[in-house]
Amino acid sequence: MAKTDGANPPDAKLAAPERVAAFRTGLSAETRGAAFLMAKGYRILAKRFKTPYGEIDIVAKKRDLIAFIEVKARARLDDAAYAVTPRQQARIIDAAQAWLMAHPEHAEFELRFDAILIAPRRLPRHLLAAFDASV
Repeated sequence: MAKTDGANPPDAKLAAPERVAAFRTGLSAETRGAAFLMAKGYRILAKRFKTPYGEIDIVAKKRDLIAFIEVKARARLDDAAYAVTPRQQARIIDAAQAWLMAHPEHAEFELRFDAILIAPRRLPRHLLAAFDASV
C-alpha cells in the first residue's frame, strides 16, 4: 500500500494538463498582443481585468480612444477570428461597463471592441471594431 504524506494532492485536485497548456498559451498570446499594441502606440491600462460578468484580456488607450481587446490564439488566424462568439461578446461588453464604472475618468472617451488574433509563426492580426456594443 502506498504511503501518503500530504505533500502530493490527490489527482482530482490537479489541473488537467490540457487546461494548464491552454492557460499558458492564453497568457503568452496576451503578452504578444500587448507588445503588439504598444508597438502601435497604445498604452496598456489593464490586462486580464476580471469582473463577475467576464474578463477583458486587454484594456488599452490611444489618444481619446479606449479599446477593450479580446485576444484569441489558435493554430490558424482564421480559426481565431471565429472564436469570439456572440455570447462571449456580450460578456465582454458587460465587463467593459464594469471597467468604466471603476474608471469613470475614461467615460467620455471613444470606446471600441477589438480583437487580436494570434497564430504560430504569424504576426498578430489586430481587428479594429471586431464587434460593437449592440449585441
